[in-house]
Amino acid sequence: MAELPPIREHAGRDEAALREEVFCSGQPAVLRGYVSDWPAARAGAESPAALLTYLRRFAAGGPVDAIMTPPEVRGRVFYDGAMSGFNFVRNRLPLATVAEQLLRYAAFKEPPAVAAQSALLRDCLPGFSEENRMPILPAEILPRIWLGNAITTPTHLDEWHNIGCVIAGCRRFTLFPPEQIANLYIGPLDFAPTGAPMSLVHLHAPDFGRFPRFREALAAAMTAELGPGDAIYIPPLWWHHVESLERLNALVNYWWHALGGPPADAPAGFDSLQHAILSLRRLPPGTRQAWRALFDHYVFGPDEQATGHIPPARRGILGDGAPADPAELRERLAKLPRS
Repeated sequence: MAELPPIREHAGRDEAALREEVFCSGQPAVLRGYVSDWPAARAGAESPAALLTYLRRFAAGGPVDAIMTPPEVRGRVFYDGAMSGFNFVRNRLPLATVAEQLLRYAAFKEPPAVAAQSALLRDCLPGFSEENRMPILPAEILPRIWLGNAITTPTHLDEWHNIGCVIAGCRRFTLFPPEQIANLYIGPLDFAPTGAPMSLVHLHAPDFGRFPRFREALAAAMTAELGPGDAIYIPPLWWHHVESLERLNALVNYWWHALGGPPADAPAGFDSLQHAILSLRRLPPGTRQAWRALFDHYVFGPDEQATGHIPPARRGILGDGAPADPAELRERLAKLPRS
């Protein structure tokens, strides 16, 4: 694979500049040293043992979701050969147990890959967030930890804003813009190893005979490697391939829809996409084109075009509405049949 261009880097910690030049830009950015003052990042930069000693101070929480892949798949989280299942086993373990496994496997030449993924710090390491703060984000945006050895999550997307902060090891991020979706050969939407839909193409060994358009995706890709104290901002719906490269790697991340908006676990775009697929995809072509016009007008078009001619008090769902209206509508939609 040819060398890819780097992800742009944003210097400084000024909150107003971060909001304007990074969060509002719609473009990813590497924030070098952004959390280098975290005690966790300082411990991670010292050694794996130092980080695990630090984490044990907080390890009084409940079990976390953990996975293990066999050595022969070299840490690549994926489907099994028949795409009837996945190439890993799941478990629920205390984070301290996962950490102990990582220390044992560090001595193996070809160890299985082990990782605790997307564990809420509030539940598994109570007190960690108080010592390692993300001041630019409100307290209701809860951090999560990802702890493992050399493991790879293939190209996938999340529908939220994302800041990932490396506190140990090295992570390589390869990003693709949202519009590359047709060139990434995305697998099933409702059956994916990580929950989020992912590309079926092996980034470092692409089969161009089977996936010829992937060359176009690579032409739009960018990459960066992050070490302890570095952070990355990934905008919503940007495809990202994440490789943890060392014998112990740890990252803390934050997901949110919009600052001051609903939390990341609120119903949002992906629910709408799946509902639209069930409702509209099998309609006749002419009817689908008509629905596209409606979506372009009401969802993706300018607000003034859809609402400028309606008195503000009568705009209903198109306007600001009462605070309870969106929740009431979501509740009603959630009760609709799915098929």
